Amino acid sequence: MAARLVKAFLPRRRMVQPAPTPPPCPFEKRFPSQLVRDDVFFMSLAYNQAIDAWRRDEVPIGCVIEREGEIIAMAHNTVEAAHDPTAHAEMLAITQAAAAIGDWRLENCTLYVTKEPCPMCSGATLMSRLQRVVYAVGDPKMGCLGGATDLNARPAANHHLELTRGVLEKPCRDLIRAYFQLKRREE
Repeated sequence: MAARLVKAFLPRRRMVQPAPTPPPCPFEKRFPSQLVRDDVFFMSLAYNQAIDAWRRDEVPIGCVIEREGEIIAMAHNTVEAAHDPTAHAEMLAITQAAAAIGDWRLENCTLYVTKEPCPMCSGATLMSRLQRVVYAVGDPKMGCLGGATDLNARPAANHHLELTRGVLEKPCRDLIRAYFQLKRREE
């Protein structure tokens, strides 16, 4: 009887399934010139972060934050690995940037991201007082900086961002589409 009670309270062993192998990424990273630090330069680095996400079997979205021409944060989605629905590239980069400058106000900073931010990330860009957001691909379903809605356009908001859309749109769109096409084939 005692053996059955002990056995009943022991943790059950679960069979650990091996992590699925991500589909191989057919896209090459970009190597922009360090001499011209413009929107294409920083978006190229965000694109490279998106490729890193793909290689870790995450949705390929990458983000870079710069201040005065210097990169202060870089991230890509880690939702699957972290088992965290808030582990979007933008959220991670905003946290890194705040730590890098020692302030939650990211004034004079620009966030570059390969896809238009979702409601959570759009709210974080406004709340962190970023000066500017640059995104490559619009999102008519969930984007909240002009796609499905525009939080930045609300007159009652106490902060407004400068927005630039469409920088490296085609390569970023191709990357995201290819990833989801391959994932659908696997299923």
